[in-house]
Amino acid sequence: MSITEHKIKVDSLEWFYREAEPIGRTDLLPVVLLHGIVSQSYSWRNIMPALAQQGTRAIAPDWIGYGFSSKPEKRDFAYTPLAFITALEGFIKALELERFSLVVQGFLGSVGLQYALRHPEQIANLVILNTPISSNAKIPWKIKQMGLPLAGEMMTQDPLLVDRTLEGGSRYRIEDTDLDIYRKPYLKSSAPGRSLLATIRNMELPAAMTEIESGFKEWQQPILLSWGVIDPWLPIDMAQNFVSSVPDAELIKLNNVGHYPQEHYHETILQDLLPFVRRAAAK
Repeated sequence: MSITEHKIKVDSLEWFYREAEPIGRTDLLPVVLLHGIVSQSYSWRNIMPALAQQGTRAIAPDWIGYGFSSKPEKRDFAYTPLAFITALEGFIKALELERFSLVVQGFLGSVGLQYALRHPEQIANLVILNTPISSNAKIPWKIKQMGLPLAGEMMTQDPLLVDRTLEGGSRYRIEDTDLDIYRKPYLKSSAPGRSLLATIRNMELPAAMTEIESGFKEWQQPILLSWGVIDPWLPIDMAQNFVSSVPDAELIKLNNVGHYPQEHYHETILQDLLPFVRRAAAK
C-alpha cells in the first residue's frame, strides 16, 4: 500500500501532507495523525498503510514550520499553540473533514489535544502516544536548550539535532535512510531551524497543560493511550493519572518503548490502534 504526498494552500500557508487511501470498505471514518518535535509526518510511514488496508483513510500533515510544509518567519506566524490550532482548523476545513479519529504524539501533539477540546464535535475518538498531558510535564532539557538565547540559534541550525533528538527520545538507533528524510529540510534551508526555535520559545506548556487537564475531565469520546514506558521525558505515571481522571480511557503500556513509539514499534501499536479506530463508524 503506497503513501502519496500532497500539498494544499490554505490562506498564505502551504501544508505538505501524506495520505494513504482506503482499500475496500469505505464506511470507516478517516484518521488524522499529528507528529511532534522534531519530527514530521514521515514518522507515521509504518502506521498509515495498515490503516488503509483495513479501509481507513489516513492523513498525516507536516505541521507548519516542519518537514516540507511552509516555514513562515515569526512575524507572519507566531508559533504559539493558538497559531498552530488556527492553522490546523484551516487545514481540516480545506480537506473537508467533518468527523475523524485523531492520533497525536509528542510535543506539539498537545496542540492536537487542544484542537480536540475546542472542536469536540469533529473528534470521533482519540489516540494519544507519549504526549504531554499533565501539569507535571516539562520541556525536556534536550529540547529546551534549543530555545536558549544565542546557543539556541546555533543548535537549531545543526541538522544533526534531528538525529540526537529522535534517537535520544526513542532510545534506539534510527536507520540512516530514515534520518536522511528527517534531516533534509534542515540541509536545504535555515528556515526549519528558525521555526523550531520559535516553537520552543512559544510553547506555553503550563497554560496548555491546564487546558488539557481540566478539559478532558468532561470529555465523552473514547480515548486510547499507547505509552512507551521508557520515555526519558514523559513518565508512565503521567498516562496512568490521566486515564484515571477521564470518563472513557484505556492505557496500553508499551514495554521497552521510548518517546517516539511509532518509529520502532508500529506493529505493537497497530494491534490496539486498528480495532480502536474501527469503532468510529461513519454516521
